[in-house]
Amino acid sequence: MSDKAETENSPARVRRLAEVMREVKNAVADRDDVVVELREATRTRLELMAAELAPLFGEVPPDIDLFDFTISSGLQPRLWIDAVSHVAMARDRRTYRFLKDTRAGRVVLAEDTAIKPVADQVARYVAERIIERQRLMEGPVESALPGLARGVADEETTIVRRGGWPAFLSGLGLVAAGALVGLIASTMALWDRLLSAFGSMH
Repeated sequence: MSDKAETENSPARVRRLAEVMREVKNAVADRDDVVVELREATRTRLELMAAELAPLFGEVPPDIDLFDFTISSGLQPRLWIDAVSHVAMARDRRTYRFLKDTRAGRVVLAEDTAIKPVADQVARYVAERIIERQRLMEGPVESALPGLARGVADEETTIVRRGGWPAFLSGLGLVAAGALVGLIASTMALWDRLLSAFGSMH
């Protein structure tokens, strides 16, 4: 009797589980669709930003390889400017954020719902990087403290001037002192032999 009831109830349980699994799959598919739509919307907005910056990208000399200018794929697409900075969308999917990674953490260089203010800040950042590279290529950077290099050179000259004869005489004195100490030590070590040899002569 119990086996019969169990057999009759089994298909019902299986059907209910299958229905629940279908519902879960539909919910997951709906969430995936939302994620895909959000990702596509984010990418579309970043492509609008890239189009705004396209003239700037085209003016960068081809021999400068500091910049990436690419949109990465993934759950959170980003418009990469260089290895440490990028433009991304905020959580509201409407606000552009120009971010830079530093040793102190990630900092926001610009943030706005409009494209132009953020694009202007990106252009300024690119110009600063190019100027910084040019200055490094042109030669060494001068010290911010005038006279610092001159003070070091004067100190080195003073050290050289302190050498010469005084240093030579000082070294000669050390050698003589060492020889004298060695003579005294040898005499003390052989003192008994000298006394016995002197006594045998008498």
